[in-house]
Amino acid sequence: MTFRRPDQDATRPVYVISVAASIVSAHPRTLRIYEEEGLVCPARTPTNIRLYSEQDVRRIMWIRHLTQNLGVNLAGVRILFELEERLGTRILERLYDEGTTGEHSEDAPPAKAAAAAEA
Repeated sequence: MTFRRPDQDATRPVYVISVAASIVSAHPRTLRIYEEEGLVCPARTPTNIRLYSEQDVRRIMWIRHLTQNLGVNLAGVRILFELEERLGTRILERLYDEGTTGEHSEDAPPAKAAAAAEA
């Protein structure tokens, strides 16, 4: 679970791969695969260590929701992200809202909202 301070920038890369993987409950190799597929692009330190931002972590949570809960493969995820970017609409939030019966907040990550809906 991530907690964001009001003065913290969501685009600032702060999490190393092991911490980011722990936050999203995935193996670090999964995050590397997402990077290889072009779905997420973490920042790099001068020594080439991956650093993930809050925004990257939220994006990974969306990828995991789409693949695990909706059965979308990584190519489909890429297309959805591209469509959302081109159209400037919240396609992913609509997909998520259709798949759940509870309310969904824009700030709530999919995993948290899904857990609340199951409870």
